[in-house]
Amino acid sequence: MTIVWTNGCFDVLHRGHIELLKYAKSLGDYLVVGIDDDARVKASKGDSRPFNRVEDRMAMLEAIRYVDEVCVFDIDCELTTQILVSGAQIIVVGDDYKDKEVIGSHLSQIDEVVFFKRLGDYSTTNILKNKEKLI
Repeated sequence: MTIVWTNGCFDVLHRGHIELLKYAKSLGDYLVVGIDDDARVKASKGDSRPFNRVEDRMAMLEAIRYVDEVCVFDIDCELTTQILVSGAQIIVVGDDYKDKEVIGSHLSQIDEVVFFKRLGDYSTTNILKNKEKLI
């Protein structure tokens, strides 16, 4: 069985997230999604985030047919531990990480890091910034 890992905030789900999850699942048999806890999202995205609490983000991800398991992490070493415990052989990240360190990629169980090309202009930050246009 091939286990695939991906992670992120998944604060306001959008089509880009769904396409990422669909693609990641197509690479294996079992998809584990790691999500940043609320404090980590706030630290990286600012005081107005997360828009959705971790419990809500987990529930939404668990309802998506491509996702087999969801776990939460708070710091980089916990992220590495979660990847290790999951048994993942493949890590999928956005292509904006091509020139950055991919946490967990050094683990001996990881056979491949796959970069997913961002779909259009979808981003939670853009959605929240332009929310008045949606009303």
